[in-house]
Amino acid sequence: MFLSDVSRHVWETKYRCRDDARNPDHSIEDSWRRVARALGKVEGGAQSLWEERFFALLEDFRFLPGGRIQAGAGTGRNVTLLNCFVMGTIEDSMEGIFRALREGAITMQQGGGVGYDFSTLRPRGARARRVGAIASGPVSFMRVWDAMCETILSTGARRGAMMATLRCDHPDIEEFVDAKQAAGVLTHFNLSVLVTDELMSAVRADREWPLVYASRIYRQVRARHLWNGIVRAAYDFAEPGVLFIDRINRLNNLWYAERIAATNPCGELPLPPYGACDLGSINLTQFVREPFTPGASIDEAALAQTAATATRLLDNVIEASRFPLPQQAETARRSRRIGLGITGLADALIMLGLDYGGERARERAARIAGTVCHAAYRASISLAGEKGAFPAFDRERYLAGEFVCGLPADIRDGIAAHGMRNSHLIAIAPTGTISLLANNVSSGLEPAFAATYARSLLNEDGTATRYQLTDYAVEAWRRTSGSREGVPPAFACASDVSPSAQVAMQAALQPFVDNSISKTINVPPGFAFDALKGIYDLAYDQGLKGCTSYRPNPVRGAVLTAAEESASAPHCCVIEREAD
Repeated sequence: MFLSDVSRHVWETKYRCRDDARNPDHSIEDSWRRVARALGKVEGGAQSLWEERFFALLEDFRFLPGGRIQAGAGTGRNVTLLNCFVMGTIEDSMEGIFRALREGAITMQQGGGVGYDFSTLRPRGARARRVGAIASGPVSFMRVWDAMCETILSTGARRGAMMATLRCDHPDIEEFVDAKQAAGVLTHFNLSVLVTDELMSAVRADREWPLVYASRIYRQVRARHLWNGIVRAAYDFAEPGVLFIDRINRLNNLWYAERIAATNPCGELPLPPYGACDLGSINLTQFVREPFTPGASIDEAALAQTAATATRLLDNVIEASRFPLPQQAETARRSRRIGLGITGLADALIMLGLDYGGERARERAARIAGTVCHAAYRASISLAGEKGAFPAFDRERYLAGEFVCGLPADIRDGIAAHGMRNSHLIAIAPTGTISLLANNVSSGLEPAFAATYARSLLNEDGTATRYQLTDYAVEAWRRTSGSREGVPPAFACASDVSPSAQVAMQAALQPFVDNSISKTINVPPGFAFDALKGIYDLAYDQGLKGCTSYRPNPVRGAVLTAAEESASAPHCCVIEREAD
């Protein structure tokens, strides 16, 4: 099943169950069987039936469950099958801060990445009247979390992943924006600013912007100055990202039951306090028929069926998983939120003969996303009829949600009649690791990085092995054409796709994604700063829920390197930072 050494390396170091199991994995097929059996056990009297269906789903890398599912299901280990969590609200007291730190340590020790909103902590210089002390501010406490993460996951082939968010009107927002500009600082964190609609309006009207905590205005800044600082930090240092938090909450299917202020480490799951990521991705390359020919097409019927079965598998994960904290189990079971996504989009488009940056590619990608989304919703309706709706389901208010209002009439009628098993269903994750496992298909919805390139991966002892990789679609084309070199006619690498076209692709898929999308807008080294500001404006205007960009530069290097170039510094989006 492995067409390259790197795929076997990923399986061996991250997902293979070995000596400490009664039935160790001797092959990737054993791993698939282990996962299928563990999740089939949830099905009561139909265990063997669903075990076989789940095995068929996993076979040939058609569906790639999140890494924690692949690594933990059926092993009997005291680990969670959920990739990531947003942790509880941090109480602004020493007891509350260190209680939150302890909860994060327990969660990370069992394999979950964590996200926190630090906006609840009083700003630097504020007086804590009860003890007469002066507050050191959110960023100072983030350093404590960073040290904890380094200690908990200091060795092996995985690294800890954390997300920190801060509201755009917090008095320490400028310190937060600049927090990672020194080397070696907060290296285990990804940072995102919670950007409100009000800030975007103030930026465009060139108004003053108040920085507020606990209803007290600490000072005012020019909104444009703050916005320029956010984008400048992204331009020079690749962080922070931005989350359009009002849009996230407005489009939340559970708008009536929760407020969101943070995401998982890579941003595709905006979650309430103690919410969890239950992730898996459909490998689109396995659904292309007659690739590289004029008759190339997507098998939409097979894609829809796969989405339906994958929905059931991910729903079963909630029952099969351990949870580090009881609050996490309660929150997961209350909403039964899952994140079914896609990977290999760019390679599938290449196999279909479509240019990633073109309108036809966006139309085809949107059609694919719609097929997956609607099949998942129909499957969840069916599961609700069979197993019951999620406990937080409120028929009238759920149907009034902005995203749900845009679904086809038959789906809305089904929700009205039977309810929903899962509050949310779709999320497009970065999938760097599991895509490497699946013979190096392109990651998530990202363009293919390059035809050939180099990548260093961590070993279990913490050392690194360097691999020369060939993109999956390029390798498949070379096999079918009998050529040892060259690329398919439709091949486009990341540097060939303009930043605006990357935003357009994300925008084409967003209407079919009820959670969110993890996407890094790659821009060339010489891209002008004002042009990057235009990309962030475009992301907001085209309805995205967030935006992250990456420009190779002397400080951060490149995320990946072409085969003939040297290795460079890691960044928040490299696979060792994904919690899969």
